[in-house]
Amino acid sequence: MRETVPALQGATLPVDEPPAKVSEPKPASGALRVLAIDQSGVMGGAELSLLEVVKALKARVQVVLFDDGPFRMALHREGVAVDVLDPGATRDIRKQGGTPPIAKAVKGVASLVRATVARARQSDVIYANTQRAMVIGAIAGRFARRPVVWHLRDIVSPEHFGSKQLAIIKWCAKLGLAHVIANSAASARAFAELTSFGDKRIDVVFNGISSAPFSALRDTPQSVLRARLKLPQDAFLVGSFSRLAQWKGQHVLLEAMVLNPQMHAVLVGAPLFGEDAYEARLREFVASNGLEGRVHFLGFQDDVAACMCAVDVVAHTSITPEPFGRVIVEGMLARRPVVAARAGGVVEIIDDGVNGVMCTPGDAHALADTLAELRSDQALRDRLVARGYQTAVRKFGTQAYVEGVERILANVAAKRSMLADDQCTQQRSDRASCKCCRSIDHDLTRYLDKNT
Repeated sequence: MRETVPALQGATLPVDEPPAKVSEPKPASGALRVLAIDQSGVMGGAELSLLEVVKALKARVQVVLFDDGPFRMALHREGVAVDVLDPGATRDIRKQGGTPPIAKAVKGVASLVRATVARARQSDVIYANTQRAMVIGAIAGRFARRPVVWHLRDIVSPEHFGSKQLAIIKWCAKLGLAHVIANSAASARAFAELTSFGDKRIDVVFNGISSAPFSALRDTPQSVLRARLKLPQDAFLVGSFSRLAQWKGQHVLLEAMVLNPQMHAVLVGAPLFGEDAYEARLREFVASNGLEGRVHFLGFQDDVAACMCAVDVVAHTSITPEPFGRVIVEGMLARRPVVAARAGGVVEIIDDGVNGVMCTPGDAHALADTLAELRSDQALRDRLVARGYQTAVRKFGTQAYVEGVERILANVAAKRSMLADDQCTQQRSDRASCKCCRSIDHDLTRYLDKNT
């Protein structure tokens, strides 16, 4: 995979109010026009990364979401044009293969594709930020004659996806993906193996994470942050920062707490995508093992930087390979020692024993031993913090990330002449009489019915 950056060398907001319209400044003549699409209204890692890109593109980007929520409001605050299409149309489609009835799926996909096609015609390139958005984008790009770039933030393997979803990804790769941006070499390799995509059509760009929220807290005493979060002042706190999900491995951290009675665990995050049962199992484990006073469920938090700066160690405990590991870089920026599961994109961030420590995924005993060592060795913690911060600033800054993504989008858009509306024999102003444009709804319905 080609390296486009030195990285490979190196309060919940209301969601029931109608989406506010943002005045749309016109981009300069000839400037790159991007249609960015995302399936979620929730502020997850993928959405935080997209936010950095669209803040830089601003007037040259329109964002389309398939669901409403805090992410739409964050975009609105940045002055980015954003529309929410048919909330819930793809909500029931899961990574592990659960899908709604075929008729419902076709109807939901078709409505999203039609709306996306209409917007794509005003853009030079479609930038899909998530997997379901990629499916809609690939089909819409085919009909709108626009190139589609997928920002791949997953390891597309059976460990993460069901067989139906993997088949859909392969189909979309053939149908209409012009290029893929992967968030790690691990993600890129898995995609290339699945789809046989050539190296020239895959670029690796590590996520860029702003240090500003963490720098703003440099002069805030940890005792103040702990008091704000109602955390014990004198305890050794180990923090976990991600949605509550089986594969994220919070249960491994709780098992390590049983083995380390002198420590507390802080779980920041909430269950998403129907994962409430996992949270219930975590709470049951806490109760059955007498951990009530040592495990703190903070739920979703807006200020993740404050939560990280309030703990002593940041723990990443995913039991299956992590595509990237945003929380690891955030922990480094918070100037906290990081312990992470050795798999996937994590090994591209951590130099074991130098800027962080890695453990075998799912091994609670190894995690417990590592945490005990960190608790007893201040010099080790200080050394890891210093090198970790240097790594985060040097390799995972927002400027290199945004420039890398924008460069790829511009390069792909520059080649769009083969796919653009020029293939249509009619002028834009005469679409109503254009045979190929007039028949899109009919063709789309037949196409989806055959291939969905």
